[in-house]
Amino acid sequence: MPVIVAIDGPAGAGKSTVARRVAAALGFTYIDTGAMYRAVAWKALQEGIVPTDAAALAALARKMNLTLSPLTPDGKQTVTADGEDVSAAIRTPEVSQLTSAISALPAVRRVVVEQQRRMGESDVRGVVLEGRDIGTVVFPQAQVKVFLTASPEVRARRRMKELRGRGHKVDFAQVLAEQQERDARDSQRADSPLVAAPDAVVLDTDGLTVEDVVARILTLIHERTQP
Repeated sequence: MPVIVAIDGPAGAGKSTVARRVAAALGFTYIDTGAMYRAVAWKALQEGIVPTDAAALAALARKMNLTLSPLTPDGKQTVTADGEDVSAAIRTPEVSQLTSAISALPAVRRVVVEQQRRMGESDVRGVVLEGRDIGTVVFPQAQVKVFLTASPEVRARRRMKELRGRGHKVDFAQVLAEQQERDARDSQRADSPLVAAPDAVVLDTDGLTVEDVVARILTLIHERTQP
């Protein structure tokens, strides 16, 4: 079993940025589990599958050929679905909202979690995975578990900056409201709710730079994995 680093937390806590940098620093494989659910949501929109049709969505996830490329030197990862680069398409607000609804469906989660486990277990050195249930469901045996969090306002500001950087016209109130809706759905779903694993290190990122958070996680990894 390779070294497994599980980074969980709500939207806007900084999981993706931190996970990418941790993976790059260690030479580990980065698995963006959120991108996997986003790809399913994007494909569902393309095929007109309604978000309540769990069986059709699970079948879609099972047959879709999804690949995550290795990180580039500048920390980017290409997401390909059935041969099409969807890296930008899966990051729209529309896909984000649908992803939260689709990822709450047990039938879909079973398929995607199985894919995540295969990806992680097939690695020869180590993997960094980030999401909502990595340390609790996908890899409860992970050697290192971190739960990133931050205040709702800080997370909403980060998300707004990210969306505006991609050219989306959004305001703070809109982003905060959508985030609160996602938080409620993620935390209250019956299957794999968003929660910190009992043995996870909870790290509040309010007031911390990305470099601060990465350094703390790298120290933790060293402590947990060195003989």
